[in-house]
Amino acid sequence: MSSTPRIGILALQGAFIEHQQILKRLNVSSFEIRQLSDLDQPFDGLILPGGESTTQGKLLKDLGLFYPLQQKIRAGLPTLATCAGLILLAEHLVDDPTVHLGTMPVSVKRNAYGRQLGSFFTEETFGTLGKIPMTFIRAPYIEEADANVEILSKVNNHIVAARYQNQLGLSFHPELNESTQIHEYFLNMI
Repeated sequence: MSSTPRIGILALQGAFIEHQQILKRLNVSSFEIRQLSDLDQPFDGLILPGGESTTQGKLLKDLGLFYPLQQKIRAGLPTLATCAGLILLAEHLVDDPTVHLGTMPVSVKRNAYGRQLGSFFTEETFGTLGKIPMTFIRAPYIEEADANVEILSKVNNHIVAARYQNQLGLSFHPELNESTQIHEYFLNMI
């Protein structure tokens, strides 16, 4: 890997521009993944943004991106997945037979906070980083995680951040806050 990593950001739908802006603030180059040929260029990490997981999952398949990205993640490509991205990574969805990429051994509950509490902001401890800002938008949470999954943060006793090998799955949107700590944590995984 080069001394400065290059990050591919899935840009089919959702909050991908905000991730680009944070990486730019950190002087990290990134590019948008919109079609299969975008995977021909070298990159050191992948971001799966928030948005609508069903739409993203369908577009991944329609555009031929599904299996190449799944293989890259399984082969160890460092991956940051936020909100819908977490749903894409999950091996199991609660009350939903759908499995998207299925690379992270967790069970995720979609829209877990319900419609009335659809969005909220809090600050909670994340791993060794201390308290960080967390913005939740109709967020999922991790209901169960395999023993080899590292739990990094909980909110109201629900898992909202976890790491499994090369994958960092978050219920919240770190790209919507001023803090760059989560993106720096991800870059340190590369």
